[in-house]
Amino acid sequence: MANDPNNPFGAIPGLPDLNGLMQQAQRMREELLRSHADLTRKTVEASSGGGMVTAVVSGARELVSLRIDPQVIDPKDPQMLQDLVVAAVNQGLQKARGLEEDEMRRKAMDMGIPPGML
Repeated sequence: MANDPNNPFGAIPGLPDLNGLMQQAQRMREELLRSHADLTRKTVEASSGGGMVTAVVSGARELVSLRIDPQVIDPKDPQMLQDLVVAAVNQGLQKARGLEEDEMRRKAMDMGIPPGML
């Protein structure tokens, strides 16, 4: 038996090292929290109407900014502007989701986790 103060019973043959597993799980949790914090600082940009409306979305899937070309503002056709805004924001959200998925896939590989486990 080992003299490990965190495991007074020592390793039991045939059973996994629960203390080691808990430490590994804690390290993984901390790494994932860091990744999420990094994502909040990253942004993606999407546009609609040939660039007339541009949405900037964070990796946390929050709308950061919205730019509207004044030429697209037609008081007689507000529906067109609304549609362009919705399209740009939705495209930005999809890009942000892809950014998050790519980051999680990369982190999982770095931690030796099989694809699809996160």
